[in-house]
Amino acid sequence: MSVQFGIWNFDDKRPLLDLPEKVNTVLAPYGPDDSNSYSKNGVTVLYRAFHTTKEDRREAQPYISETGSVLTWDGRLDNRSDFIDQFSESLSIDSADVSVVAAAYDRWGTGCFAKLIGDWTLSIWNPSDYSLILAKDPIGTHHLYYSVEKDQVTWCTILDPLVLFAGRPFALNQEYIAGWFSFFPAAHLTPYIGIDSVPPSCFVRLERGRRTISKYWDFDPGKRIRYRTDAEYEEHFRNIFAEAVRRRLRSDAPILAELSGGMDSSSIVCMADTIIARGAAETPRLDTLSYYNDSEPNWDEYPYFRKVEEKRGRAGCHIDVGTRASFTFEFDSDTFAATPGSAGGQLNEASRQFAMCVASQGNRVVLSGIGGDEVTGGVPSPTPELMDLLTSARLRALARQLKIWALNKRKPWFHLFIEAARGFFLSALVGLPEQTRPAVWLHPRFVRNNRVALTGYPSRVKWFGPLPSFQENLSTLDALRRQLACSPDSARPLYEKRYPYLDRSLLEFIYAIPREQIIRPGHRRSLMRRALLGIVPAELLNRRRKAYLARSLRADISAMWPNIIEMSEQMISTSLEILDPKAFCEAIHKARRGQEVSIVPLMRTLGIEFWLRQMESHLVFSRDKAANPDSGALDQQSAPAEPLPCPKKRSAS
Repeated sequence: MSVQFGIWNFDDKRPLLDLPEKVNTVLAPYGPDDSNSYSKNGVTVLYRAFHTTKEDRREAQPYISETGSVLTWDGRLDNRSDFIDQFSESLSIDSADVSVVAAAYDRWGTGCFAKLIGDWTLSIWNPSDYSLILAKDPIGTHHLYYSVEKDQVTWCTILDPLVLFAGRPFALNQEYIAGWFSFFPAAHLTPYIGIDSVPPSCFVRLERGRRTISKYWDFDPGKRIRYRTDAEYEEHFRNIFAEAVRRRLRSDAPILAELSGGMDSSSIVCMADTIIARGAAETPRLDTLSYYNDSEPNWDEYPYFRKVEEKRGRAGCHIDVGTRASFTFEFDSDTFAATPGSAGGQLNEASRQFAMCVASQGNRVVLSGIGGDEVTGGVPSPTPELMDLLTSARLRALARQLKIWALNKRKPWFHLFIEAARGFFLSALVGLPEQTRPAVWLHPRFVRNNRVALTGYPSRVKWFGPLPSFQENLSTLDALRRQLACSPDSARPLYEKRYPYLDRSLLEFIYAIPREQIIRPGHRRSLMRRALLGIVPAELLNRRRKAYLARSLRADISAMWPNIIEMSEQMISTSLEILDPKAFCEAIHKARRGQEVSIVPLMRTLGIEFWLRQMESHLVFSRDKAANPDSGALDQQSAPAEPLPCPKKRSAS
């Protein structure tokens, strides 16, 4: 998780003398291992290194390629050996990832981006034609932000420098805030009008007076994988999941894996142990970290993650989060939190224990199970399969599956058919599910102006084109991309997060096999359970879906009640017409009394209000500066406000 920053003054003048020094101070906690810079013809690039592999320690960035391009790379190249074989005359097995990427760019230009498998961000300054290229991996696991002004461009892998050293306050992006009330905002948005994020699977080309956003790769809807037996699907899944985990075990320091009592994290840990036992992993050791809360009756994780610990023969770090508030208004005033999701200076005992665990064990990489539930069929819905059968006119198979699923769900088959059919209609015609409706305490004008973001960017399944299940997969992936876009990099403690379930090759496999392999009536995650039998303890594979009642969140409201009352008397969210003060007051009183209320959106509302106060104290924005992306605050070449704002794929230049 190295960091990169750059500024390009169009008049070829160097930036103010103290700006690089100020920026370097902000970047230093994220890159303590090394620091280098490039400065020429109005372009200044800073790079701070945080090494996670042995090859990283031999790199020097910014890196100048043989053709003179200046590259800064942050990430992990999983198929580096393929490139090294092709460029054996100039590269070796010990070459740093950035030198491999530079060789690929020199040969194929932007066409190389689709060939780079891994988690990464990349910036390329081309002195030959005065152009800047900013690119991000297809999933969007890393961040890369940029700001275009009339006389300069600045870019960085963390938001803080772009905000703190802009020399002006920003208009608040209300669509971004609206996204926080649903699931998460679109991946190309930031809270600040005038600062954008490079979308996943896209590259941005910036020239004087021109900006273009191009999509360089996407999943192939025509790809099909069909086998004759279940055993063949199971073997393929087992191998490709093992490869997804192995790729993320590339580190010369011990790796920390999050271990809950569910299938996602448990499968990662058990598969990692299998790989390490074969001597196929680079990491010297795998540690685990588990959270538990005995006060939550439906979050009894301890017995389950202990089963995994017993299998591997060693216990991990355990953090009890049940005796402490999960949300707090205590912040370190010296720490800047660029987004509502930034941990920033938020202080609580669980985060302190986590930091101590990482520091004491020397972990530089953390493995996360995010995406496992969504990718491997954690939600046992027959709807995508039924929609596939409907569009392909396989009426006999449709009737059979309706009967089987109706018995399993204990629902009339006609209800299941209606649920499948309504996916083809606009939400304006069939209505929104209750869980996606905007919170009742939001201001009517705010709801009217940001309805798409507030409802989670709903999309209608198209009758013609890719299979409905493929369309649903991409819609789910876009939701995960939005979640990743709102997960800030951490400097306290410093680590790089990796996501095995979001491996590109694994996703391609899952999207290409029949839906009936993923889940079956009465068997959610059917393929995963069958494939990992004997690798993951049976108690985990046969465990029912976890349920979680957020009683602790309601307890937090009671504990923070004096702070909430004081804050609600004069809220920034109210002055910006984000909240209806009367409806919000009613909601928090209901929550305190234990009445039915949407507790997660309510806690996010409190979090956003507190974040707005932090931003106002830093003079980042004023209460009279709030806008939507289409309000004219952006220049004419800004990306449209869409979940994935890229035009159709262009030919590589």
